[in-house]
Amino acid sequence: MSRTLINKYRHIETFDLMPGRIIAKKYEVVSKLGSGWEGEVYKIRELNTNIERAAKLFFPGRNTRNKASNAYAKKLHTLRDCPIVIQYHTHETILYRKLPITVLISEYVEGDLLSDYLARFPGKRMHLFQGIHLLHALTAGLECIHHHGEYHGDLHPENIIVSRLGLTYELKLLDFFHWSRARRENMNDDLCDLIRIFYDALGGRARYSRQPKEVKEICCGLKRSLILKKFRNAGALRTHLENVVWS
Repeated sequence: MSRTLINKYRHIETFDLMPGRIIAKKYEVVSKLGSGWEGEVYKIRELNTNIERAAKLFFPGRNTRNKASNAYAKKLHTLRDCPIVIQYHTHETILYRKLPITVLISEYVEGDLLSDYLARFPGKRMHLFQGIHLLHALTAGLECIHHHGEYHGDLHPENIIVSRLGLTYELKLLDFFHWSRARRENMNDDLCDLIRIFYDALGGRARYSRQPKEVKEICCGLKRSLILKKFRNAGALRTHLENVVWS
């Protein structure tokens, strides 16, 4: 690759695709969904079927030899049986300013980011039992991911989509960290992160002293050592949630 081309690759920090643009000769851009360090995600529509999907375009300077995109696609494929994981479909290559850009096509999920969903509650905090249902759904999803020997690595409300409400929450996770093989430390990080999400969803530090003992027994004051001593893994937390006797 020439030095000029390498420089062009390094300087791409946004694609800014406009609605109506056709990519890969078979998808129409509908809207931009978000952006991150690796690239941008767009809502697209398949021309032949009108099915809406999501397309993640990788910044080439951060996807050398497709290392990032390949790792991400393989992780999603490994986790295809986990309902909390967005389903990967296929890989495409498009030209952007005459440069080849890698695109991963996946399912498009309707819903709200958990951060936006929480912001609509009075005081921006959930009722206790809504919080418990949310934590249970997250924990069950995480248990499936860990069972496959994988991890998320960046759990927070901006990376969780609330796709449906009913007797429980149906959730989808975004933006898996995928640069290293899963270790116990990574899975422990996931476990502590989802308890932090639960803690914050109930009002965080300002409300913690007034929470019932059952909540405090789950959150353990957010002390990592106590959390990991009490819950060896996501399965142990799920079992605990399913057997709590509320006072």
